[in-house]
Amino acid sequence: MARKEKVTKIIDGDTFLTDKRKAPVRLSDVDAPEKRQPGYQNAKKSLEKLILNQEVSIETVARDKYGRSVANVKFGVKSVNKAMQKHNKK
Repeated sequence: MARKEKVTKIIDGDTFLTDKRKAPVRLSDVDAPEKRQPGYQNAKKSLEKLILNQEVSIETVARDKYGRSVANVKFGVKSVNKAMQKHNKK
């Protein structure tokens, strides 16, 4: 079941914080560049434009080794996961 939460901070191109969780949420099936990797700032800015300060729908599908929720995320009817997959293929 998906939960609606407001995005409060973008950590990188596939990870963010919300107003209702202590641990970050990671986008499922998205592999964005990490800090100090080429494309990091661009991926982070793209995710910020999509969802920062917006209410999104989060459906957790797994937990990673750090305890983060790995999720499918939608903004309205748009899949944030698919949008970021396309962005990171560029």
